[in-house]
Amino acid sequence: MRMVFRWFGEGNDTVTLEQIKQIPGVEGIVWALHDLPAGEEWPMERILEVKELADRHGLNIDVVESVNVHEEIKLGRPGRDKYIENYKRTIEKLGKVGVKVICYNFMPVFDWIRTDLFKELEDGSTAMFYEHAKIANMNPAELVRRMNENPELTLPGWEPERLQYLSTMLEAYKDVTEEQLWDNLKYFLEQVIPVAEANGIKMAIHPDDPPWSVFGLPRIITNQENIRRFLNLVDHPNNCITLCSGSLGANPENDVAAMVREFANRIPFAHIRNVRVYENGDFIETSHRAQDGSVDICDVVKAFHENGFTGYCRPDHGRHIWGEVSRPGYGLYDRALGIMYLWGIWDSLERGKRRNGNDRDQ
Repeated sequence: MRMVFRWFGEGNDTVTLEQIKQIPGVEGIVWALHDLPAGEEWPMERILEVKELADRHGLNIDVVESVNVHEEIKLGRPGRDKYIENYKRTIEKLGKVGVKVICYNFMPVFDWIRTDLFKELEDGSTAMFYEHAKIANMNPAELVRRMNENPELTLPGWEPERLQYLSTMLEAYKDVTEEQLWDNLKYFLEQVIPVAEANGIKMAIHPDDPPWSVFGLPRIITNQENIRRFLNLVDHPNNCITLCSGSLGANPENDVAAMVREFANRIPFAHIRNVRVYENGDFIETSHRAQDGSVDICDVVKAFHENGFTGYCRPDHGRHIWGEVSRPGYGLYDRALGIMYLWGIWDSLERGKRRNGNDRDQ
């Protein structure tokens, strides 16, 4: 397991590279050019700027999250080919600087969705919260307004320039079915996977967050069956998934550890976090500790260990603790605690493996 840490760039993150470097076992950053609109080709000089900064701190830039997919591609419109060509050229450039994994998603209009970015937990910390009934009765424009109340720190997937045409986009998806979205995803994969292979990059799709339809929009990367279908759309070792325990774990019917065990050879990147799911469909993000949420993080890590996982892993969203002011879900303290919890599980499994091996030798 290779530990990495999401970083939003110089001047766009409350966490510094110096701080990231001091977290035990972290060897790289998970990054992107967040200010570039979806569909735009990434300039090589901007990519090299990030590499130089990371190199200066002894951190790799092996994982990019995300190279966003333009809505024309998801909608299957005639203009998609132009944006796919831009995507291919970006893949080629990222391959030249040693990127190994590109995480992306195929969620229409919205990425992850929450109704409260700072919901208070019993211990006084705050975390991101999803209220099921509120989403069912909320105008999407109101949600966008809430998510962008603090313009100083952009939220990934909620960039104002992406959502300024919200009503137009919602109208465009009104008649798009899940099957059509599957077809459009297959078209995209058939174009980009050969380029990814040629450049030594694994394309790793992120599950839908939450893993069900929101505002009537189709969502397809939601459960074990659909992930299996996705991997078979283009059955190629470079067509992979980002296994996110928090996104998938928001649905209690999803057995995340079982997914790790089935898809292990197609998971180059993992997001590990916990969520507490309530009977009414609400959920809140918790500490990484298994006892604090509904996802058995111990078994998830064990599943990775059993399969000899050598891919990249990052602690996903953390709580806001100890008075830290940060981008929602992306402070330093709780994510660093999460890393140490994950390492604790992993190191215990490693020690048990060595001990069992020595017992057999005797």
